[in-house]
Amino acid sequence: MVDIPKDWTPKANMKRIIAHWSAGRYKPTGIDYAHYHILVDGDAKVIKGSRSIKDNVNTTGSYAAHTKGLNSGSIGISACCMQDAKQATKDYGPAPMKEVQWRALAAVAAILCKRYGIAVTPQTVLGHGEVQDILKVKQNGKWDPLAFPWDKSVTPAKAGQMFRDLVAKELAKL
Repeated sequence: MVDIPKDWTPKANMKRIIAHWSAGRYKPTGIDYAHYHILVDGDAKVIKGSRSIKDNVNTTGSYAAHTKGLNSGSIGISACCMQDAKQATKDYGPAPMKEVQWRALAAVAAILCKRYGIAVTPQTVLGHGEVQDILKVKQNGKWDPLAFPWDKSVTPAKAGQMFRDLVAKELAKL
């Protein structure tokens, strides 16, 4: 069961949750801690990033920089995985995302939705790879976390909706 300590979620006006993968191995690096509010390692352990969620209310100072042009009002969560992954060849590298990480990421998002009053919609709970199409904020070739190494038949569009469906299911349990 995933849990997030209350002190990880200070009062703040947050609008959305953007899910990522770190493009690293299964343990967070210093860069990962700096860029994401909450991380999920290869064993599905939930780890706090070094920036407070409150830092992303207004990103004029120090904040968790996880999504180009969309950090203000956004909570960044990430699975630690996908080092050297290549989208074009469906090569998931030496640390492919695990289904247990994806499920933990959804549970984290559900807890954050509840604590911050964020509805589960494509505009408010999405993968980094969906940002450009859904929110019309240009990104540079992002496809995280919309590939399932454990089920290559799942398309990125379907993966995003499956994530939201799982977040909604987890939210209903809270």
